[in-house]
Amino acid sequence: MPAILDDISTEILDLKKRIGATILAHYYQEGEIQALADITGDSLKLAREATKVDSPVIVFCGVLFMAETAKMLNPAKKVLLPDLQAGCSLVDACPADKLARYQEKMRLNGHKFQTVCYINSSARVKALSDWVVTSGNAVEVVRDRVPPGYEILFVPDKHLGRYLQEVTGREMILWDGACMVHEIFSIQDLLKMKKQHPKARTIAHPECPANILEHADFVGGTEAMIKHVANYKEPTEFLVATEANMMWELQRRYPQHTYLGVPGVTCSCNKCPHMARNTLEKVRDCMKSGDPEITWQPEFDRAKEVLTRSLLNPPATATVQPHGD
Repeated sequence: MPAILDDISTEILDLKKRIGATILAHYYQEGEIQALADITGDSLKLAREATKVDSPVIVFCGVLFMAETAKMLNPAKKVLLPDLQAGCSLVDACPADKLARYQEKMRLNGHKFQTVCYINSSARVKALSDWVVTSGNAVEVVRDRVPPGYEILFVPDKHLGRYLQEVTGREMILWDGACMVHEIFSIQDLLKMKKQHPKARTIAHPECPANILEHADFVGGTEAMIKHVANYKEPTEFLVATEANMMWELQRRYPQHTYLGVPGVTCSCNKCPHMARNTLEKVRDCMKSGDPEITWQPEFDRAKEVLTRSLLNPPATATVQPHGD
């Protein structure tokens, strides 16, 4: 890293000791941020790890809904987010008031349903839901924990929902939302890359559209991708269809392989502009000032119940009174 970044990194590590902070970073953060983190992971892993943090401060290098989740699951901690404007296109796709109106319409029309929301949603949407899923636990929740006889309203990611329908066999009513990063992968460029690298294995995130997943050798969330790549002992080429920073973690863990990012329709790599709002300078500054801080909101109480039941409690102990009943 350039000298100025080395200086900032040293400052961050000093601040971490001074204020008693644990740094959590998502795999979609820049490598220089992941390198400083105490824990890196996907949404499910980071949510679970947030409950175990003993230090008084959590610095969450990710986006707003992730930092809110950390606060809900460990409310006694001070949770800092380097940039409050680090949002999510999926969160924006499903406003809570619009979801509430749609749910009421379904009830009035006699639907018996449960609402399953992807963790990429606001706290208010989580509070309106029966289950919260990540790409890491979605199959298990949809297949095993939503009772038979209930329709499933899945929000907000239509691509993940369609994939879950195929894998679990559960029919779902899909909200019309999509991830701005995963939706723009170019099928033409993927097919071209597969011809150029005939021995390469394609790994894709289930947020990708069906035309990308159809040509993937493996479909899974970021944590599942890491586990899948670990199975290859000989050097292998991988075509990676997810946010480009994921390749930093894959390269760090399994440097014997070659990782090639699948292009988007408008660029040669796909990076999330919301994740990119977090920089080393902003990480340092939030630790210096203690701001921006995630504070407890009224909807966090109900959302925490749903998060805890969905992400932390084993199936045998999880009970739910459906919103749709």
